[in-house]
Amino acid sequence: MAADKHSSWSYTEGLPDEDDILLRARDRSHELGVTPVTPAVGAALTVLAAASKASTAVEVGAGAGVSGVCLLRGLGRNAVLTTIDSDVDHLRAAREAYSEAGIPSNRTRTISGRAADVLPRLTDRAYDLVFIDADKPGLPAYVEQATRLLKDGGIMIVNDALDQDRVAEPAVREQSTNTLRQVGRMIRENESLVSALLPTGTGLLLAVKQRA
Repeated sequence: MAADKHSSWSYTEGLPDEDDILLRARDRSHELGVTPVTPAVGAALTVLAAASKASTAVEVGAGAGVSGVCLLRGLGRNAVLTTIDSDVDHLRAAREAYSEAGIPSNRTRTISGRAADVLPRLTDRAYDLVFIDADKPGLPAYVEQATRLLKDGGIMIVNDALDQDRVAEPAVREQSTNTLRQVGRMIRENESLVSALLPTGTGLLLAVKQRA
């Protein structure tokens, strides 16, 4: 059973056929020492963005633009993606990826700063999609802010929600793992959210804000 599951996961991860734009963005990610979303996660982001019909989206953690390009490819032609990162080199690489992907500059907004400082300044219930792929210690606060930012029917996506497959192991008590467990409980116990945890990549936690 476990071997079959691993084979299925490997097959799923290898299925997306990424173009040169994403491959170059991945190369820049490695040069900057950041881990980009996996190909399967990237494909999922494109599908989720397209299904959400979002016009406004927020990305917490730019990486080097891999996830941003995937999101923008699923978003509508007039949709705007706001990307937040405290590292100017990451934002510069993300902007380069967006430009190479042919994304008009008026469809992206990059904000340099700590997410903990930037997110509270964004408008309540103004966003259709929030993607979080950022520092583990800040995740509980980011999830709380994302819930506030989402419109009714909006979707929140948390990457690496299984913390490199450690969340499912009760004996693992590392701080990052405990934080991800806390985030999972926060979302499950929030009556305004419906959620699901997918094993794609290293875990995608999805939550939709229910309409009042």
